[in-house]
Amino acid sequence: MRLRPVLRRSIARIVAFGLLPASVAGLTTLAASGAAEAGNTCQLNSSRGAIQHVIYIQFDNTHFTRDNPNVPSDLEQMPNLLNFIQGNGTLDTNHHTPLISHTANDILTSLTGVYPDRHGVPVANSFRYFNPNGTTNTGVSFAYWTDPIFDPSGAPTDTTFNMLTAQGTNAPAPWVPFTRAGCNVGAVATANTVLENIATDIPTVFGANSPQAAEVKSNPNQAFSDFVGIGVHCAQGNALCSAQNGGEADRLPDEPGGYSGYNGLFGHKYVAPQISPSGPLTDLNGNVIQSPAGNVGFPGFDGVPAAVSLSYVAAMQEHGIPVTYAYISDAHDNHIPSASADTFFNQAYGPGEAGYVAALKAYDDAFGKFFQRLASDGINKSNTLFVFTADENDHFSGGVGTPAGCDGVNTPCVYSHTNCNATSPSSCPANNIGETNANLSGLLATQQGITTLFKVHSDSAPTVYLTGNPARDAATTRVFDQGAARLVGTDPQTGAGEQVMQRMADSVEMKLLHMVTADPARTPTLTYFALPQYFLFAGAPNCTSPCITQQSAFAWSHGDYQSEITNTWLGMVGPGVRNLGVTNGVWSDHTDIRPTMLALVGLRDDYQHDGRVLTEALLPSAVEQSLTAHSETVRRLGQVYKQLNAAVGDFGQATLEASTRALASTSSGDVTYANLENQLMALGAARDALAGNIKSALDAAGFDGQPINEQQAKSWIAQANSLIAQAEALAAS
Repeated sequence: MRLRPVLRRSIARIVAFGLLPASVAGLTTLAASGAAEAGNTCQLNSSRGAIQHVIYIQFDNTHFTRDNPNVPSDLEQMPNLLNFIQGNGTLDTNHHTPLISHTANDILTSLTGVYPDRHGVPVANSFRYFNPNGTTNTGVSFAYWTDPIFDPSGAPTDTTFNMLTAQGTNAPAPWVPFTRAGCNVGAVATANTVLENIATDIPTVFGANSPQAAEVKSNPNQAFSDFVGIGVHCAQGNALCSAQNGGEADRLPDEPGGYSGYNGLFGHKYVAPQISPSGPLTDLNGNVIQSPAGNVGFPGFDGVPAAVSLSYVAAMQEHGIPVTYAYISDAHDNHIPSASADTFFNQAYGPGEAGYVAALKAYDDAFGKFFQRLASDGINKSNTLFVFTADENDHFSGGVGTPAGCDGVNTPCVYSHTNCNATSPSSCPANNIGETNANLSGLLATQQGITTLFKVHSDSAPTVYLTGNPARDAATTRVFDQGAARLVGTDPQTGAGEQVMQRMADSVEMKLLHMVTADPARTPTLTYFALPQYFLFAGAPNCTSPCITQQSAFAWSHGDYQSEITNTWLGMVGPGVRNLGVTNGVWSDHTDIRPTMLALVGLRDDYQHDGRVLTEALLPSAVEQSLTAHSETVRRLGQVYKQLNAAVGDFGQATLEASTRALASTSSGDVTYANLENQLMALGAARDALAGNIKSALDAAGFDGQPINEQQAKSWIAQANSLIAQAEALAAS
């Protein structure tokens, strides 16, 4: 789910085979001249030159695992996609997110191959940043790649780039290796590679006094449909992005090696005529793509189900854009269009509910049409790298659907959609849907007597910003930590009391979890990982209005650290990909997608990745020989590296548990807290040094042909296992 009020979740986000009805066939004519141009200019360097197209799809919360054991999972209800992946490639079900596990930073981590501390967005989909006076403002994670922080107040005090490297420069852009290789790159609602808003992105790209900026003032709804959500980044000098076609300079001020002479098309207004020259662009069902109010153009980020997103992708591929990235809206919310507001309202579905099943059936049909359309264009698994993944794996919050044993497909599951007071369980039906909403300020005041002023990024894993941005001292922050650790909530379905807090991280642990950026103003005082069914916000410091309620509009929680949220899936099909079918034998995370893709297509980034090439899922002939020499040692090194450096690997999970013990501790003189913090800092320094050496070697082997020294690798493996064991011992002490 993408759009949500700032105090809730300000936003959420982003291709495969089937059959094409004759009624739509006329819309699928391949633009031969465009395809030929793309083939002549796009120079991918895959093994034997087999890969000519790249299609990358990232779902918003589409699950491989079942949320109800009786109800087939999302992918099980999309057999056109599931069968395509498992029958032709690898579906890795042991794939993971960074932290916090949320749409924007999950997608951005996938696109870049680096953790959030190196791309700038560890807290999403909005965040807070400290003002010089110690108060905080809201920043929105979704903003164009070269934009400064998008502050909806219109009065930002922090003008650093939203996409920010560890050195404080604008992060390298993911389309650059492709455009430098002569390939046009299309983006459909994919985080920050397209314009995301009309407030800051349009002045950034078009200019504050441009005709596009004037349209924002005169007709903002049409401006959103015209310019937001869709884009093409063109190869240097490519006619598709010429000024005559509405092209603008594709500026990347800090790109290593420079990036001048490139243009882009920004918005449906400029892209659609190039990929649908015979008339308005339609979805795969033949409907003109438009906003809820009828503005022809991008329909909004909650308005890109599979039939819309995949139609954009197919049309791009058919018209000289051989590399495409796309996002597909979630299926577990009913995105209700409102023509008067020209937006979408959301109503949550439960597993197996009729509307949810119908949405997944529509997605499955769309993939069937999409794959058949591509096949008729000659775009298939023999010449195309397909990559599919989901941003995270939402936790369903609510009771069990009725009747007992319902499976959704044959017997629909029925849920109650009631907002209720969780402290009066009789008002919450046993089959009710909804997050457990908790007023953190009210609970702290009434249960712990803490009235310290603070703001939060509201979430299941809220980040807390104490007003004044105080140093960690017993008078303020430590008292807050200790009180927050003891908060008690209520299970809406049973009325039972339950501890709200599961884990806590301060700046020491957030650094270990790759959550501290080059901009100190963005670093929260505390990250609070709650029970996954909770959604915490900062309201009044009392419980005059109930502090704990169940809200039926939202029932799918993410952000948290639990494996049910951070464990998602990755599917790959195409030349060089092994046909492993469904496997959980490859532990991977979102940083691994980027280097694996680039290794397959024979390109490279101008920076070092935090991820690794997933050699277990690739044919030896598809990667550098330096990765296949001593292949078993390289595999072991890669696997232990992930457990050491990934936020949700063994080391990160253990240090997070130790951090929680430190922050919750109440020992005399705060000795326990001080000792644990010092040990965490020492472990972090050792981890960073070792992980830096390992990832340098893995990146050099994957992209520079430098073999890994086997004895050195074995030494690193032993050191990594030792650090993980030390972290686990610290967590258990």
